[in-house]
Amino acid sequence: MIWVKSKKHIRKSIKDWLRHKLFKLTGYGKDTIVKVFAVTALLVLISLFINNNPVKYLIILLCVFIWLFTLYFFRDPERKLPGNYRPGMIISPGDGKVVIAETVVNNERDFFKDEEELFQISIFLSPLNVHVNRIPMSGTVTYLKYIKGDYIVAFDHKSSERNERSVIGIEDKSTGRKVLFKQIAGFVARRIVYEISEGNSVEAGERFGMIKFGSRVDILLKKDAKISVSLNQKTTGGETIIAEI
Repeated sequence: MIWVKSKKHIRKSIKDWLRHKLFKLTGYGKDTIVKVFAVTALLVLISLFINNNPVKYLIILLCVFIWLFTLYFFRDPERKLPGNYRPGMIISPGDGKVVIAETVVNNERDFFKDEEELFQISIFLSPLNVHVNRIPMSGTVTYLKYIKGDYIVAFDHKSSERNERSVIGIEDKSTGRKVLFKQIAGFVARRIVYEISEGNSVEAGERFGMIKFGSRVDILLKKDAKISVSLNQKTTGGETIIAEI
């Protein structure tokens, strides 16, 4: 009886893991998924008329790989705020690796008006990471702009000011806490998606958009913030605490 219960528990755990970690897809990728499926299906159909078997099988395998990778890229696992979360904590907006954690000159005077310097945390998202982005702090969106730009590699320091990006500022008006973060397109990425506007009330950890195919997120805070991550540390969007104001 114990063995049967144990097997059922294992099967349920595997099903839950597959559902939450792999098979739930984000709505932000529906158009891309449909286009990739249409193109790969057409290529497979064409390959059936090729008499050269090695070439035929290579095309089919390549199409299957592209299709599976597309599904994997647009996965959207469920996330929960950590048990020790409290107001003032800043949650990672994305999965990836911390590539910058340092003090920088304040170039965001429209939002951080009186600060000479800010602390910047940059997280690089590889094509294998989850690319759905999440709100880092509860509050009101008081600043938002979209900037067209270049597409240099996202881990390059210059990408923060040169690449295509969205810049979003959130403020908790009751406490004065502020955080500014950027969705930055990378070398491969060509589309930034965000579904928030100025004046929106947002909650820490909730989904708000994504960057397609390789990217970076920057978080800018006042220098007195208590930083909880270090260089090269891996982060999980919606779960990892990166700082506290």
